[in-house]
Amino acid sequence: MPETPEQALLRTRVDAVLQEFVREEADRFAAVDADLLPVAEQLSVAVAGGKRLRAAFCYWGWRAAGQPDSDALVRAAAAMELLHAAAVVHDDLIDESPTRHGVPSAHAALGAALGGRARPLAGGRALAMLTGDLLIAWAAQMFLSCGLPSAYLSRARDLWAVMARELIAGECLEVLRTGAPPDTARSLQVIRYKTAKYTVEHPLHIGGALAGAPGTLMESFTSYGLPLGEAFQLRDDLLGLFGDPERTGKSNLDDVRGNRPTALLAETWSASTSAERRELRGLLGRRGLDREGLERVRAIMLRTGAPERIEEMITLRVRAANDALARADLPHGAAEALSLMVASAAARQS
Repeated sequence: MPETPEQALLRTRVDAVLQEFVREEADRFAAVDADLLPVAEQLSVAVAGGKRLRAAFCYWGWRAAGQPDSDALVRAAAAMELLHAAAVVHDDLIDESPTRHGVPSAHAALGAALGGRARPLAGGRALAMLTGDLLIAWAAQMFLSCGLPSAYLSRARDLWAVMARELIAGECLEVLRTGAPPDTARSLQVIRYKTAKYTVEHPLHIGGALAGAPGTLMESFTSYGLPLGEAFQLRDDLLGLFGDPERTGKSNLDDVRGNRPTALLAETWSASTSAERRELRGLLGRRGLDREGLERVRAIMLRTGAPERIEEMITLRVRAANDALARADLPHGAAEALSLMVASAAARQS
């Protein structure tokens, strides 16, 4: 779905704030020693581009509480994109994904920079882990130095800690459940903590808290944000298997090779025959899985109707988000923007 002029302008503002911050901090980092230049470059690459969804939800959480446009708030919202960049670096490292949006992932690029040295792959992974750690520190630094009054920031401090804790909890649950017997309810729990909360609910809450939003509005943010965040990740799971890699920026093989605990795989497993389950056991988690193996997994998914059930889950969650938005009685501009974001999440192809 095309961006509105207001959405495009907000994304441009967030990009500008991030570029300035990261340029200055990466220069300070590289000034320690010239050997750090490859890491400084990856810090910049990690933050480049993106939909800036988390910043947008934070911004509209602020506006929904009746606050006017604010450059300081845009800076606070942009800090969430640094946390997201850290999560992406760590996620690619955990999943051993070689690329992200058509370019080498941080650990792959840093491993290549160590070519000719002993254990370059291990070195690249270690440097990527540290890159992600520094991005997390930068996120907190940018948030606290955004320019909003300290009294405003104090209202959101605990929520920032909750967001970080629950994001890491979701990542840990995904690792712990990878390769475990597929279970849709447990997969949905991973989705809620790894994606839904830190993508939609927590940014809305933090924007609202900064603005002094009442408890009733914060409850509306949860009623809207959780189903929308889950719909977003369920769509991502479908695109991961059936999307166009040129548009999604990642291989269709990743989720199957990693045997990740997605709701799509869980729904497939629950409706598979005994023979299909035996076949899936030989395909899921196979690092050398080829296109033929992927097509076989897709065929089983389609035979069981799993993609259709995931689409139904998305539809139900989109409806719940829209219903929550209709009940919230928000200012017109915020209501319109948040409504457009529901439609965009439901229909996206990348």
